[in-house]
Amino acid sequence: MKKSDVIRAVFHSLLQEAPNKVWQPQHEKGLGFAPTNIALCKYWGKRDIELNLPMTSSLSIALPDKGALTSVSLHDQSYDRIILNDQEVVRDSAFAVRTSQFLDLFRPQKTGYLQIDIKMNIPVAAGLASSACGFASLVSALNDLFDWKLKKQSLSILARLGSGSAARSFWNGFVEWYAGVRPDGMDSFGEPLAFEWPELCVGILTMSEVEKPISSREAMQRTVNSSLLYGSWPKKVAQDLAILKQAMQVTNFPLLGGTAESNALTMHATMLSSWPPVCYFMPETIAAMHKIWKSRKEGLELYFTQDAGPNLKLLFLEQDKEQVQQLFPSVDIVKVFE
Repeated sequence: MKKSDVIRAVFHSLLQEAPNKVWQPQHEKGLGFAPTNIALCKYWGKRDIELNLPMTSSLSIALPDKGALTSVSLHDQSYDRIILNDQEVVRDSAFAVRTSQFLDLFRPQKTGYLQIDIKMNIPVAAGLASSACGFASLVSALNDLFDWKLKKQSLSILARLGSGSAARSFWNGFVEWYAGVRPDGMDSFGEPLAFEWPELCVGILTMSEVEKPISSREAMQRTVNSSLLYGSWPKKVAQDLAILKQAMQVTNFPLLGGTAESNALTMHATMLSSWPPVCYFMPETIAAMHKIWKSRKEGLELYFTQDAGPNLKLLFLEQDKEQVQQLFPSVDIVKVFE
């Protein structure tokens, strides 16, 4: 069976309606919001490329007021019209093609095209999980438009097919994405964790809003295929997941922050050891890291994490907010448990 057929079988097994009814709008417009999520224990590497099944589980924290708001409606053209932040996306761009190909997985015989209006308040394709919240909000909007009545776990599975990290963008707070073992991916989805940490803050430190030169997908596959260090990555993830959950259980912030920072640096080490090397660091990224390490040595409990892009996400407690703002005046601070 082709992978596309497997995906369609997964989709229809989740639905309550018959397959021939899945693309019949029940409303004039569907609406969905999804927060971006910042991985504290990273997703890096796939056991199945087409189904976006990860090598390992991962764990993230959502930024509740940052993300994507998407509306969808049918329109009478023979193509999907995509509008991103009030600008129409060129039809043959990678963004538009990827989105339409994702919709083709569910669209009956490629009929019934959509107008998709996406509004994001984070930079796109700059290492701030824009694809994750984008696909999660799109799936939520489709669920609303067609009244599929799918629960969040099922939506997580569908969104994962567009962007792996989207599996984690359906909940606020801490979320774990299970790697699963099934070949059809039905056990690979996100699930919220029952931990709250009201004092926890995330600071977005943007060095660049320019689209990164190497996509996460390309960088991930290059790392898996060529990095000699990648073989140790699954063991590192297993250890870090356990430590992060322990840190959340006892609200040990240095343990949480240090583990997240170590996990991110290890992921980037695997990229640097791939061939050709993948390097997302900018001079500003390195300078900020050194400033953080120096400040921490002087007593400030400040840590960072970094995804596939040059921008850093700072981790700190609310009591240190003013010091962090003095250190990085341009930082955008988010309280993740408001």
